[in-house]
Amino acid sequence: MSSPLLRKRSKEKVDAAKRLAEAKPRATSFSSKVTLILSAIVFVSALSLYTRPAAHAGLGYALCAPGNRKAIYTVDAGNSQVQCLVVRGARIFDTGDLEDVKVRWNGPDLDVKYLQENEVVVPGMSDSHCHILEYGASQLVALQDGKSVKDTVQILADYINADPVLSKDRTKVVEGWGYDHASWDVPVLPTAADFEANPTTRGRHVILSGRDGHSVWVSAATLAASAPYPEGDLDGGVIIRDEKGQPTGVFLDTAMDLIKRPNLTHADLSARFKTTVTHALRAGLTSLHDAGFKPESFAFFSAEAERAPLPLRIYGMRYFDTEETAPYWGNTTTPLLARFEGDELGTRLASRSVKIFADGALRSGGAALYEPYADNPSTRGLMRIAPELLHRVVPAFLRDGWQVNIHAIGDRANGIILDTFEQAQRDLGVDVRALRPRIEHVQILAKKDMDRLGKLGVIASIQPTHATSDMWYAEERLGPERVKGLYAFRSMMAGGARITLGSDFPVEEVNPLVGFFAAITRVAKDGTSPHGPDGWFPEQKLTRTEALRGMTIDPAYASFTEKDLGSLEPGKRADFVVLSKDIMLVSPQDVLETTVRATIIDGQVAYGYL
Repeated sequence: MSSPLLRKRSKEKVDAAKRLAEAKPRATSFSSKVTLILSAIVFVSALSLYTRPAAHAGLGYALCAPGNRKAIYTVDAGNSQVQCLVVRGARIFDTGDLEDVKVRWNGPDLDVKYLQENEVVVPGMSDSHCHILEYGASQLVALQDGKSVKDTVQILADYINADPVLSKDRTKVVEGWGYDHASWDVPVLPTAADFEANPTTRGRHVILSGRDGHSVWVSAATLAASAPYPEGDLDGGVIIRDEKGQPTGVFLDTAMDLIKRPNLTHADLSARFKTTVTHALRAGLTSLHDAGFKPESFAFFSAEAERAPLPLRIYGMRYFDTEETAPYWGNTTTPLLARFEGDELGTRLASRSVKIFADGALRSGGAALYEPYADNPSTRGLMRIAPELLHRVVPAFLRDGWQVNIHAIGDRANGIILDTFEQAQRDLGVDVRALRPRIEHVQILAKKDMDRLGKLGVIASIQPTHATSDMWYAEERLGPERVKGLYAFRSMMAGGARITLGSDFPVEEVNPLVGFFAAITRVAKDGTSPHGPDGWFPEQKLTRTEALRGMTIDPAYASFTEKDLGSLEPGKRADFVVLSKDIMLVSPQDVLETTVRATIIDGQVAYGYL
């Protein structure tokens, strides 16, 4: 916490709070303390918010649709469409018809650029839940393409043989991401012995992460290097064992921490980051919410931000260790707030939220359910954190001004989280919605819990492509009644919940338009679903407007940046995307064929061309 960037940000926050405190009586209650913290944040943000920047104070241009076509989706409160978007420096100066914006520009000739036929502009798209460095790692080898245990091992072997370093040095640890036993022709859990059947992987140190990020599959050499192992299972984790009680090579949730991994260098992390940035900008993403900053990843991004402006915006959630003995750090760590000053680029890095795991994943059978799994009645899944610890630390983080973002998949986990937020509201005497708490995934909700999201003001951070991935096995796992509460997006919104959309990449594709397609159709990319071409539980579809807002203004709200980001309005940052087709009008299949012509951040081309 001693970097110049953090010291500077901390001083700015304190100075703003002091100015507000001097103007009002000193707060004594917790409610007043939270109000003061939020007021300071709003004060700092408001310094950069204009109704309209001064005209031609710097270089500017207009991007317009020819022929008076209103092809720019502003995603403002009225979801208006306009012909032109005027950019001055890093901000939006104006929107409207070409002749009107020329009059308001009232200066030297305005450089007018035109969209091509059928192209449209939308605000810069955000992914509200992703894993930046993990995605970079996942691109090394495509394990998700494996159709069986043997096929997946062969994909890994081909990768090793093609790598000039790994092929010659058998002592190197081989890592990969994305194996998915649930999608194999025979969906059985793999074992360490499977690596010994292939001459390339035999005897090597191998660590493979599952597609959902909640399991690892390791080789015999890695098993031996990470020994000894505890008897029985861990709190919040499972060691898969054979009939003799010995580890087979698969570890779930907190048990994954038992595996010893090599330390990554700054160069390793930088290479992964570069890969993710390249793919994200190409897909039209301008902001990423990283759902899990570890200390080393936070240090990496902080160092990158100090060196130069990041190539896109990052909103980081810092992990809280779910061990009972884990220290509470909310009162000793300074949140890193988003900062937008004039036309300066700033750092594009913010981290003012905490990420807590409540349970495991549905795919690996770790989601915590009220009732046993339909396909495995011996288990109700697992909680990765004790409810008592949740009830202790969540109010503390809220009291100290942190946004609390909790991973919850199963209905039992979601119910416990909602109980926790309700208790915090009672105990602290404040409306928790002011701190915009989030449930990450919020996949399965019991009927009794469906309306509680909206009543509490808890943001539902959802991933539409999870729905279209899981729909093929969901009913078998949950049963015909309980499955109706899985990915029930429309029901959540009917109860008043505010949503924000993401992908959870590398679990799903990085392309946000694939998520847009899944949200509005609830079918696979080939147009199929277990319920036919109209979609899996079609009554839960989102409208196109809801999906677009869920990828733009809603993520901005979910990261406290809606004053500067998320819509194309005068005074906001000029983050926008040019698409080859009008995703609000074309057929769903054409949405999948839409490409990004340009990604613009702070008025500058980050990908493509204008």
